[in-house]
Amino acid sequence: MTAAKSRQAYRAYEYKEIQTERETVSFFLDSYECFGWEKDENLSERTAAGRVTLGLKRSRNIVNKTELTRLQRNFEVCVDEIRMMKRSVTDKPGMYALSVGIIGTAFMAGSVFAVTAEPPRVPLCILLAIPGFLGWILPVFVYRVFKRKQAEKMTPFIDQKYEEIYKICEKGYSLL
Repeated sequence: MTAAKSRQAYRAYEYKEIQTERETVSFFLDSYECFGWEKDENLSERTAAGRVTLGLKRSRNIVNKTELTRLQRNFEVCVDEIRMMKRSVTDKPGMYALSVGIIGTAFMAGSVFAVTAEPPRVPLCILLAIPGFLGWILPVFVYRVFKRKQAEKMTPFIDQKYEEIYKICEKGYSLL
């Protein structure tokens, strides 16, 4: 042990691992820093299926630890709410498009049954095939339109949550 190392007091740490998307790694590192966490250089980043696992550490003797932990929990709740809102931008339009596709498939099945019936009912087959094909083509456009509308609807709420996160981080940073 070196002389410089022996003069330093022992520092106990608490550890935390978080998983996030690759695009939000910097956001999480910057935000958790406001609650006293720092990146643990002893743990390497692990990547799996577009997600990154980060190792963090924080001194156990940190001042205002209780208040920082409460603010951190509020931060994590806000992040979860943002994830849910971002997911709703694609989930609802996906359900609408899927519904249109299923209805189109039902019409196409009716068309097939009409043509294979004894005697074949070709006019009914054609009549049912038209909405069937439309039901297979339209989901792409339905998805795009509803996704754009849902994004326009959710963007103000997502921005509001980010503002709330920034205020929480400012409070945490001021406590350090």
